[in-house]
Amino acid sequence: MGYRTYTCSVHRDCGGCSLLTRPYPLQLARKQEEVVELFSGFPEARIEPIIGMEEPLHFRNKILTPFASGKKGRIIHGLYRKHSHQVIAHDDCLVVDERAQPILDAIANLMPSFKMRPYDEDRREGLLRHVLIRTSRSTGEIMVTLVCTRSRFPSQKTFVKVLRERCPEISTVVLNVNGRVTNVVLGEEEHVLFGRGWISDELLGYRFRISSQSFFQTNLSQTEKLYAAAIEAAGLDGTQTVLDTYCGIGTIGIIASGHAAEVVGVERNGRAVRDARSNARANKVDNIRFVEADATDFMRTAAAEGGSADVVLLDPPRAGATPEFLSSLTALAPERIVYISCNPKTQVRDVEMLRERGWRLAGVQPVDMFPHTPHIETVASMTRG
Repeated sequence: MGYRTYTCSVHRDCGGCSLLTRPYPLQLARKQEEVVELFSGFPEARIEPIIGMEEPLHFRNKILTPFASGKKGRIIHGLYRKHSHQVIAHDDCLVVDERAQPILDAIANLMPSFKMRPYDEDRREGLLRHVLIRTSRSTGEIMVTLVCTRSRFPSQKTFVKVLRERCPEISTVVLNVNGRVTNVVLGEEEHVLFGRGWISDELLGYRFRISSQSFFQTNLSQTEKLYAAAIEAAGLDGTQTVLDTYCGIGTIGIIASGHAAEVVGVERNGRAVRDARSNARANKVDNIRFVEADATDFMRTAAAEGGSADVVLLDPPRAGATPEFLSSLTALAPERIVYISCNPKTQVRDVEMLRERGWRLAGVQPVDMFPHTPHIETVASMTRG
């Protein structure tokens, strides 16, 4: 059987698309096998066929690119060589929105004229560390964030003006300040150099405000399938109270609000909570509220105070949920749990802990959010057993 394959000149060096040369249908088949194997200890659960993409190219709406000094004073940008901070020049990434590349090229070409030097980690000198570009599928907006070591640089207004003349599709430009010696990319201080400082995009009919530091899924077409699967697994009929933990900027909670009586979102990142409240107002959603709190602390308090919820949604980080969270979740006694995970291995561990507390795994829906990589996203639904 003949399958289409993809080629990239640097994929072996950067490691970002380690499965790129494997035909996509075979990638999906291997991921399906992995999920079936991981959940083999739950024979009562139905493992649905993995949801893949029709065309797994240029799906990422976010790119974070380091810059460096190349040969003969040339400024290069691209990707880090795997397991290092050596920048590999690259100008044709197959998974990133194609609108980002001309902007990165323009910045690199302008830098020498404005005496802007890329940051040198060894010498701890230079100005530009990274460029973050976020693109909107629905509005066409583009945000460019310059991650610099200082809050101002010479002729920055002129630089932004010339950049916009070369790339008029740019909607907003933000200066993020990170002068620390750290591997953390973004700093806390930001200044809007052009536009409103954020862009918006749509998911399943709802519009969301996205700033430079917002967590927003990078593959929107697959995110819609993921969230639709989660909402279906929740079995909402408009009467339930839904608890959305690790809620970020409120995406799935706001989408669920149209099918629920009330939604409570919990998120510890204050910036994300502010964005979530703004998103709820923008979408005229009045049956949702957001609490700024650590998810485990919130659940522990809610359980101690005799709180309850009909459905609990959780989408924790790769490390999964804490044992205290899962114990408190059981005390709330919801009718259904919908667990979205970017790491099925820790999800299996947590599901096993919930089974020991009387829960039953009803089904698992795998979704391929990141083609050409080993990563798999899964939606697990659990009912009280």
